[in-house]
Amino acid sequence: MNVTIDRTMSSRRLPAPPARLSLTPAPGGLDGVWWPRSRALSRELPPLTAALDSPWGRVTRVAVNPAHWPVIPSWVSLAGRAVWVDWSTEEQDPHRLTVFFADGRRDVLVVPPEAGASAARLMSGDSGGAPPRAGETADMMDVRSALEAWETDGGADAPSARRPSAGSAGVRPLPD
Repeated sequence: MNVTIDRTMSSRRLPAPPARLSLTPAPGGLDGVWWPRSRALSRELPPLTAALDSPWGRVTRVAVNPAHWPVIPSWVSLAGRAVWVDWSTEEQDPHRLTVFFADGRRDVLVVPPEAGASAARLMSGDSGGAPPRAGETADMMDVRSALEAWETDGGADAPSARRPSAGSAGVRPLPD
Protein backbone atom coordinates (compact mmCIF):
# COMPACT_ATOMS: atom_id res chain seq x y z
CA MET A 1 0.00 0.00 0.00
CA ASN A 2 1.29 3.44 -0.92
CA VAL A 3 0.86 6.36 1.45
CA THR A 4 0.92 9.95 0.28
CA ILE A 5 1.84 12.69 2.71
CA ASP A 6 0.57 16.15 1.87
CA ARG A 7 3.23 18.52 3.18
CA THR A 8 1.29 21.58 2.04
CA MET A 9 -1.13 21.21 4.96
CA SER A 10 -0.22 23.37 7.93
CA SER A 11 0.40 21.57 11.18
CA ARG A 12 -1.19 24.49 13.03
CA ARG A 13 -4.72 24.10 14.22
CA LEU A 14 -7.43 26.44 13.08
CA PRO A 15 -8.60 28.83 15.78
CA ALA A 16 -11.59 27.59 17.72
CA PRO A 17 -14.88 29.23 16.78
CA PRO A 18 -16.21 31.71 19.34
CA ALA A 19 -18.34 30.37 22.17
CA ARG A 20 -22.10 30.39 21.65
CA LEU A 21 -22.95 32.21 24.83
CA SER A 22 -25.70 34.47 26.16
CA LEU A 23 -24.86 36.44 29.29
CA THR A 24 -28.46 37.51 29.78
CA PRO A 25 -29.70 36.18 33.12
CA ALA A 26 -31.67 32.98 32.58
CA PRO A 27 -34.60 31.52 34.53
CA GLY A 28 -33.78 29.82 37.79
CA GLY A 29 -31.19 32.39 38.88
CA LEU A 30 -28.70 31.37 36.20
CA ASP A 31 -26.22 33.93 34.94
CA GLY A 32 -26.31 32.90 31.29
CA VAL A 33 -26.68 30.15 28.71
CA TRP A 34 -23.91 28.28 26.87
CA TRP A 35 -24.45 26.13 23.80
CA PRO A 36 -21.29 24.07 23.11
CA ARG A 37 -20.72 22.60 19.64
CA SER A 38 -19.65 19.18 20.99
CA ARG A 39 -19.14 17.18 24.17
CA ALA A 40 -15.35 17.62 23.98
CA LEU A 41 -14.60 19.86 26.97
CA SER A 42 -10.94 20.26 26.07
CA ARG A 43 -12.06 21.85 22.78
CA GLU A 44 -15.13 23.71 24.09
CA LEU A 45 -13.83 25.28 27.31
CA PRO A 46 -11.02 27.49 25.93
CA PRO A 47 -13.35 29.69 23.83
CA LEU A 48 -15.90 29.77 26.67
CA THR A 49 -13.37 30.81 29.31
CA ALA A 50 -11.88 33.38 26.91
CA ALA A 51 -15.34 34.88 26.38
CA LEU A 52 -16.02 35.02 30.14
CA ASP A 53 -12.58 36.21 31.22
CA SER A 54 -13.34 39.87 30.52
CA PRO A 55 -17.00 40.51 31.40
CA TRP A 56 -16.99 38.69 34.74
CA GLY A 57 -13.34 38.90 35.80
CA ARG A 58 -10.41 36.48 35.65
CA VAL A 59 -11.59 32.86 35.27
CA THR A 60 -9.75 30.58 37.68
CA ARG A 61 -11.72 27.34 37.55
CA VAL A 62 -14.70 25.60 35.93
CA ALA A 63 -16.83 22.84 37.46
CA VAL A 64 -18.98 20.31 35.59
CA ASN A 65 -20.95 17.16 36.27
CA PRO A 66 -19.51 14.21 34.27
CA ALA A 67 -22.96 12.93 33.26
CA HIS A 68 -22.81 14.56 29.81
CA TRP A 69 -19.05 14.90 29.28
CA PRO A 70 -17.17 11.73 28.27
CA VAL A 71 -13.71 13.17 29.02
CA ILE A 72 -12.96 15.90 31.55
CA PRO A 73 -9.52 17.50 31.32
CA SER A 74 -7.76 18.54 34.54
CA TRP A 75 -7.15 21.98 33.07
CA VAL A 76 -7.43 24.04 29.90
CA SER A 77 -5.15 26.80 28.70
CA LEU A 78 -6.31 30.40 28.59
CA ALA A 79 -3.91 33.10 27.43
CA GLY A 80 -0.87 31.17 28.64
CA ARG A 81 -2.28 30.22 32.04
CA ALA A 82 -4.15 27.21 33.35
CA VAL A 83 -7.85 27.21 34.15
CA TRP A 84 -8.57 24.23 36.38
CA VAL A 85 -11.50 21.95 35.63
CA ASP A 86 -13.25 20.24 38.56
CA TRP A 87 -16.08 17.75 38.51
CA SER A 88 -18.58 16.34 40.95
CA THR A 89 -21.55 14.03 40.56
CA GLU A 90 -23.05 15.11 43.87
CA GLU A 91 -22.53 18.87 44.12
CA GLN A 92 -22.74 19.91 40.47
CA ASP A 93 -26.02 20.03 38.53
CA PRO A 94 -25.55 18.01 35.31
CA HIS A 95 -27.22 20.75 33.25
CA ARG A 96 -25.07 23.59 34.53
CA LEU A 97 -21.50 24.70 34.36
CA THR A 98 -20.09 26.71 37.26
CA VAL A 99 -17.39 29.26 36.48
CA PHE A 100 -15.21 30.48 39.35
CA PHE A 101 -13.52 33.87 39.41
CA ALA A 102 -11.21 35.56 41.87
CA ASP A 103 -14.21 37.28 43.48
CA GLY A 104 -17.04 34.78 43.11
CA ARG A 105 -18.80 32.30 40.88
CA ARG A 106 -21.43 32.23 38.13
CA ASP A 107 -23.72 29.41 37.00
CA VAL A 108 -24.47 28.89 33.31
CA LEU A 109 -27.13 26.63 31.80
CA VAL A 110 -25.68 24.23 29.21
CA VAL A 111 -27.81 23.68 26.08
CA PRO A 112 -27.08 20.21 24.67
CA PRO A 113 -24.78 20.34 21.61
CA GLU A 114 -27.23 18.21 19.66
CA ALA A 115 -30.04 20.73 20.19
CA GLY A 116 -29.87 22.02 16.61
CA ALA A 117 -29.57 25.47 15.12
CA SER A 118 -32.96 26.58 16.44
CA ALA A 119 -31.48 26.69 19.97
CA ALA A 120 -29.90 30.01 19.01
CA ARG A 121 -33.36 31.60 19.03
CA LEU A 122 -34.00 30.12 22.44
CA MET A 123 -30.71 31.52 23.76
CA SER A 124 -31.53 34.99 22.50
CA GLY A 125 -34.90 34.90 24.27
CA ASP A 126 -36.97 35.18 21.08
CA SER A 127 -39.24 32.27 21.90
CA GLY A 128 -39.34 32.30 25.68
CA GLY A 129 -42.55 30.50 26.53
CA ALA A 130 -44.47 31.51 23.42
CA PRO A 131 -46.54 28.87 21.65
CA PRO A 132 -44.85 27.29 18.64
CA ARG A 133 -44.95 29.52 15.59
CA ALA A 134 -46.22 28.33 12.24
CA GLY A 135 -43.42 26.32 10.66
CA GLU A 136 -41.48 25.93 13.91
CA THR A 137 -39.51 22.74 13.71
CA ALA A 138 -39.92 19.76 15.98
CA ASP A 139 -36.26 20.34 16.83
CA MET A 140 -37.09 23.74 18.35
CA MET A 141 -39.94 22.26 20.38
CA ASP A 142 -37.62 19.48 21.61
CA VAL A 143 -35.02 22.06 22.67
CA ARG A 144 -37.64 24.10 24.51
CA SER A 145 -38.97 20.97 26.26
CA ALA A 146 -35.47 19.90 27.27
CA LEU A 147 -34.63 23.31 28.70
CA GLU A 148 -37.93 23.55 30.57
CA ALA A 149 -37.29 20.12 32.07
CA TRP A 150 -33.80 21.19 33.11
CA GLU A 151 -35.13 24.33 34.77
CA THR A 152 -37.78 22.48 36.75
CA ASP A 153 -35.93 19.32 37.78
CA GLY A 154 -33.30 21.25 39.72
CA GLY A 155 -30.61 18.80 38.77
CA ALA A 156 -32.51 15.93 40.36
CA ASP A 157 -31.17 13.37 37.92
CA ALA A 158 -29.53 10.36 39.54
CA PRO A 159 -25.76 10.75 39.68
CA SER A 160 -24.01 9.11 36.78
CA ALA A 161 -22.09 5.92 37.46
CA ARG A 162 -19.78 6.80 34.57
CA ARG A 163 -16.53 8.37 35.65
CA PRO A 164 -14.45 10.89 33.70
CA SER A 165 -11.59 9.53 31.65
CA ALA A 166 -9.03 12.16 32.59
CA GLY A 167 -7.35 10.03 35.24
CA SER A 168 -9.20 11.43 38.26
CA ALA A 169 -9.62 8.93 41.05
CA GLY A 170 -12.65 10.43 42.76
CA VAL A 171 -14.91 13.38 43.25
CA ARG A 172 -13.13 16.65 43.76
CA PRO A 173 -15.06 18.85 46.23
CA LEU A 174 -16.21 22.22 44.99
CA PRO A 175 -15.27 25.27 47.06
CA ASP A 176 -17.92 27.60 48.41
